[in-house]
Amino acid sequence: MALIGPGGTPVTSTPAQNAGGAPSPHIKDSSLETFAADVLDASRTVPVIVDFWAPWCGPCKTLGPALEKAVNDAKGAVRLVKINIDENPEIAQQLRIQSIPTVYAFKNGQPVDGFMGAIPDSQIKSFVAQLAGGGGGHDHGGHEHGGPEHAAEVLKIADDSLAAGDIGTAAQAYGHVLQDEPGHPQAVAGLARCYLQSGDVERAKTTLQLVRPDSAQDEAIRAVEAELKLKENAPPPSQAEALRARLAADANDHQARYDLALALDAGGDRDGALAELLEIVRRNRKWNEEAARKQLVTLFEAMGFADPRTVEARRKLSAILFS
Repeated sequence: MALIGPGGTPVTSTPAQNAGGAPSPHIKDSSLETFAADVLDASRTVPVIVDFWAPWCGPCKTLGPALEKAVNDAKGAVRLVKINIDENPEIAQQLRIQSIPTVYAFKNGQPVDGFMGAIPDSQIKSFVAQLAGGGGGHDHGGHEHGGPEHAAEVLKIADDSLAAGDIGTAAQAYGHVLQDEPGHPQAVAGLARCYLQSGDVERAKTTLQLVRPDSAQDEAIRAVEAELKLKENAPPPSQAEALRARLAADANDHQARYDLALALDAGGDRDGALAELLEIVRRNRKWNEEAARKQLVTLFEAMGFADPRTVEARRKLSAILFS
C-alpha cells in the first residue's frame, strides 16, 4: 500500500483549521507527497482517520466539521488527515475510492475500519471513540465491545444491512468486528461482499487476503471466492438476448446456453442461471468436460449449501444424474 511522492522528497503538511479558525495539532491536510508520513507512518504511533473529500461534495461539508470536532474532543488519542481528491487523484485511485465522502481509519500502516457517506454525529463520535480505544467503546447499537456475543450481534446487523442493500452501514459494521477481531472470517467475507456489490472486484479480492490463516478455508470465505470466480468469467448481461436468439435457432447450442447462464447470473438472475445449467446437464452431461455441472457447483458454493436455491437445484441435479 506504499504511496510514493515524486522524487520521494518530504514536504511539510499544513495543519487544517479547527472549527474556531485556529490550527489544530490533531488535524492536517495531506497530499501524495506526504501521505506515507502523515498516515502510514503516523498510524504506527496513533490511530489516523483519513477523510477523502472535495470542495464540490455537499455531504462532505457536513461530515468534515463533525469529524474535526470529534477528533479535537479526543485530545490527541486519534489524528485526522484530510485528502482533497481533486488535488490528489492518485491517492483516490490507489485506494480505490469509489465515492465521497469516504473515511478510512488506519492503524499500524493498514486500514482497519471505514465508512462511506455522511453519518450522524452520534455514529461519528462512536467511530472516533472506538478507534481511540477510550471509554466510549460502544458500537452503534450501544453494545460493549469484545467477545463472541458482541461479534455475533454486530455481524447480524451487518448481514441484515447488506441484505437490505445498505452497503455503507454493512461495511462499517463488518469493519468494527475486524477492529476487535482482526481476520474474523465472516467479517472479512462480509466486507469483501460489500466491495463486490459496489462493483469493486479488485478491492474485494484484496479484502479476502485479510482473513486469518487458520480460516482461509472457512465456508464464508470460499463463498465469496466463488462469487469472484463467477464475476470474472461472466459475459455482459446485455448479451443475454443475442444468446437467447442463438438458442431459439438451435436448442442444442450448449455453448450459447452456458454463456446465457453466466450472463443471467451477472445480471442478477441466479434462478435463471441455475435453470439453464441444469438444462445443459439434462441434454448432455458430459459436454465440455462437464462444464455445466462444475459451474453449478461453483454457484452452490457461492450461495452456501444451506441456501434453499442450492438445496432445490442439487435435488434436481441428482434427479438428472441418477435418472
